[in-house]
Amino acid sequence: TMRAFDNAVLQEARMFNETPINPRKCAHILTKILYLINQGEHLGVMEATESFFAMTKLFQSNDPTLRRMCYLTIKEMSNLSEDVIIVTSSLTKDMTGKDDNYRGPAVRALCQITDTTMLQAIERYMKQAIVDKVPSVSSSALVSSLHLLKTSFDVVKRWVNEAQEAASSDNIMVQVRTLRPHCIYYETSTGGPGGDGHTGCCAKRSQPVAMKHPSAVTACNLDLENLVTDSNRSIATLAITTLLKTGSESSIDRLMKQISTFMSEISDEFKRDHSKTRYKRAIVECIISIIEENSESKETGLSHLCEFIEDCEFTVLATRILHLLGQEGPKTNNPSKYIRFIYNRVVLEHEEVRAGAVSALAKFGAQNEEMLPSILVLLRRCVMDDDNEVRDRATFYLSVLEQKQKALNAGYILNGLTVSIPGLERALHQYTLDPSEKPFDMKSVPLATAPIIEQRTENVPISAVKQPEKVAATRQEIFQEQLAAIPEFRGLGPLFKSSPEPVALTELETEYVIHCTKHTFTNHIVFQFDCTNTLNDQILENVTVQMEPTEGYEVIGSIPAKNLLYNQPGTCYTLFALPEEDPTAVACTFSCMMKFTVKDCDPNTGEAEEEGYEDEYVLEDIEVTIADHIQRVLKPNFAAAWEEVGDEFEKEETFTLSTVKTLEEAVSNIVKFLGMQPCERSDKVPENKNSHTLYLAGVFRGGHDLLVRSRLVLTDAVTMQVTARSGEEIPVDAVMASVG
Repeated sequence: TMRAFDNAVLQEARMFNETPINPRKCAHILTKILYLINQGEHLGVMEATESFFAMTKLFQSNDPTLRRMCYLTIKEMSNLSEDVIIVTSSLTKDMTGKDDNYRGPAVRALCQITDTTMLQAIERYMKQAIVDKVPSVSSSALVSSLHLLKTSFDVVKRWVNEAQEAASSDNIMVQVRTLRPHCIYYETSTGGPGGDGHTGCCAKRSQPVAMKHPSAVTACNLDLENLVTDSNRSIATLAITTLLKTGSESSIDRLMKQISTFMSEISDEFKRDHSKTRYKRAIVECIISIIEENSESKETGLSHLCEFIEDCEFTVLATRILHLLGQEGPKTNNPSKYIRFIYNRVVLEHEEVRAGAVSALAKFGAQNEEMLPSILVLLRRCVMDDDNEVRDRATFYLSVLEQKQKALNAGYILNGLTVSIPGLERALHQYTLDPSEKPFDMKSVPLATAPIIEQRTENVPISAVKQPEKVAATRQEIFQEQLAAIPEFRGLGPLFKSSPEPVALTELETEYVIHCTKHTFTNHIVFQFDCTNTLNDQILENVTVQMEPTEGYEVIGSIPAKNLLYNQPGTCYTLFALPEEDPTAVACTFSCMMKFTVKDCDPNTGEAEEEGYEDEYVLEDIEVTIADHIQRVLKPNFAAAWEEVGDEFEKEETFTLSTVKTLEEAVSNIVKFLGMQPCERSDKVPENKNSHTLYLAGVFRGGHDLLVRSRLVLTDAVTMQVTARSGEEIPVDAVMASVG
């Protein structure tokens, strides 16, 4: 269909030859061509060249929108078509014409399509453009010259006198300083790089460049330092955040001090709350990322965040910082210096921030025996708070800390519960409706699984944002309800995990479309098959999927889809018991065959014949791996969790990953294979290191915490020492068996 669209658009391009030209329609066609190119669609050289030739006619129109669309399309198609130089004369005419709005964009388009031989022909015009009195023309010529240096150095170096003359311009668009060309490079194609264009382009590009190519940006540091005091607060913000990412330790300390002044100035300029939040959040997030990625700057960064919350009117930012102080403060050389700032929040702030401060205090008490008596005194004061959330937290943390047990501190303060809070609420409510002698089982509550794509906000405590009264059910909770409604599955217990995405078991555009979702329970796996019949002259009845396992999985039964009408999805299930003889043999491959009764039917009425016949359809194999038995959970303090689980069932083995060439690749493969959650940013491998330790956390089916520490060393290949801990033996053995 996309190909048909291509051809239709290229056919439409013939309208460019019509007289008179219809600017609106032609601009619309150019938009379609640009859309195709940006979608990655491959345009043939012949079609592209033909369209390019037709475009030359559009220069007869003086419509400004159409002309700018022409410039854009020429730049995008310059690599696709042959004989692009046919538009040289049209562009040269615009570049030297009287309309200043056309001259700058024409320069950029012309330099995009030129080569060294052709460049000499327009050299005279380029020199004139560089020193042109119109800033947009001069800056366009300067930027284009920078790009041309890569391909035509010998020609462009002859323009240095003109460039120096341009440097003396008092216009901010033209000043040739170390920084300016980098910013101008990202200008919008339809206008000059001043004003909003400059701000917008920098906002999008400066930080990715600073992160990926710090050495390139370091050369601009002097100019960036000057921009810190720029009257445009967008530019000043970007200058500070970029310098923080590329500066030396001494300059970072100085910049941190400058930020406090900068913060107070923002309030005067941005009167709307969301603007203030956005800029303050940008600075806070930047400091936090530095703290997380650079251990030397941790204490400096935390100190500045302490000062910041002294005068922070934004709840979300204050609770985010308090959470970070609780997580990182106790690990510093002098943790007691943070307590004053945290306790001030209890005295001076409203209830949500007070609750965050109480949690932060408890984390200091849980990790530092010397400070514990002082922390207990402060928490006892909080027990009398006006707000029930603050009182409850203080009471709870007091009772835990007074036990002075590391395992309790780890489980209830430093890492906390890993269950879904809405799920816990529902389970408790259900328990009260159906009284029982049996105590409430936390293992019956769905887990709060960590996101597969790591997000910056994943560590924010639940209290940081007030929960809505009704929380939407998660995908797994929906599956749990659907499966619980099927009588054959009621004795399986709580659903532990559903596979993140359905797996296709048929090729595209086949007679039947089948997708499989795996549902893991404590001792069973349910395979759910969503089936669609794409034939309008057949009805399928009694549809099941017959599965043959390679390991000791035992089939218990199938639940058929009664009938599959044309294009109306249906579902069937197959239930397996997990291996009893060897519980560690969790990985398994299943061959699959769909079996059903076919009845031919009238495509128009859907009326089926009475007699049917048995048929079968081979499906793709299904893989069950160790990851299907493990849920990802986050442990903010891995060391505490490691101690809490203990070494009773610890096992350690060393493996060689012969096919892996880098530590990054090894880390990525291990995380994906085990389906566990990386902790404390250990999935980020520092540059130029030949050893690294990866920390992973999860819960094995049945509700058993499982922790893995993987030490990696890079020589000719990657050697991996895997240590696994759990409160039970089976999860540890299962991990070791699967890795081996």
